Amino acid sequence: MAFECNIEARGKAHRMKLGIRLVIISIILAALTFFDILPSTLGWILTGGSFVGGAFTIWESRMGWCVVRAMGFKTRI
Repeated sequence: MAFECNIEARGKAHRMKLGIRLVIISIILAALTFFDILPSTLGWILTGGSFVGGAFTIWESRMGWCVVRAMGFKTRI
């Protein structure tokens, strides 16, 4: 399956910033969970979801491809 570029520079920059923010949030959530500020199960689920989402968004940015646009939806950015 070939990934065709379906976003432009503005969309790539927006996705990169969003992905970096999500990865940073996942690091903060991991620290909060590690020090028992967040409940263990919920904390690790939120941490994993945030990290995977951020990594995927960074990957989308680097590829110039958006999964939502590939499904046919129109996005503003």
